[in-house]
Amino acid sequence: MTRVAIVGAAGRMGRMLIEAVASDDQCALGAAIVKLGDNLLGVDAGDLVGVETQRVKLTDDLAAVVNDFDVLIDFTSPELTMKHVELCRQHGKGVVIGTTGLSADQKNTLAKAAEETAIVFAPNMSIGVNLVFKLLEMAAKVLGDDADVEVIEAHHRHKVDSPSGTALKMGEVVADTLGRDLEKCAVYGREGYTGPRDRETIGFATVRAGDVIGDHTVLFACEGERVEITHKASGREIYARGSVRAVKFLADKQSGLFDMQDVLGLK
Repeated sequence: MTRVAIVGAAGRMGRMLIEAVASDDQCALGAAIVKLGDNLLGVDAGDLVGVETQRVKLTDDLAAVVNDFDVLIDFTSPELTMKHVELCRQHGKGVVIGTTGLSADQKNTLAKAAEETAIVFAPNMSIGVNLVFKLLEMAAKVLGDDADVEVIEAHHRHKVDSPSGTALKMGEVVADTLGRDLEKCAVYGREGYTGPRDRETIGFATVRAGDVIGDHTVLFACEGERVEITHKASGREIYARGSVRAVKFLADKQSGLFDMQDVLGLK
């Protein structure tokens, strides 16, 4: 039985994670962390979402419960995530990270931390999205440089980073397969007189509106035909289920930096 800690437990994603952990017979909720001074401090996590769990009270002090869990799930902010990773590194705890918007330096810090503890880091924990990553690799190999590639994504009005981490990962998969450097070939939006499209570029278009959970399409446009690979999320529970699968993957891992492709055996 793997004991799981959830940070951001009082939020929408946190509550879904509590439910997902409680419903899995290989996991148990060990700790539930909320923001400092949250008015739900001391509330039982199971009562919060109406499920049966071991009696776990919401706390705002991760360090105080570090002995109560084996793997931490983190969907917070880059700054908070890095603090949590450092604490887990010091205590040999596994970490599943779904936080987006990490900088290159922060990703390098994750890689160093993974030399001492096991980490799954993925911009999207959805099993379907990670299957799409594999399909994108296949499409890029087949279509090669004959296709113009565009990534179109839509999310709810409250999402703060753009493009989404998932969209960037999709671009990275295609760029790596085609032998390109995404930092050099990415085009983020177009306006005015831009001239003819450069075939080597990978374009990104972003929509922020309403309550869209997450839509992603990668368009491969060739002369005479086009291929579109799309994933649409209809509920956030897909991220919770994928996260629990990642937790179980880490159960026997002592160190290493992994992603959902590793978790799903797609590599």
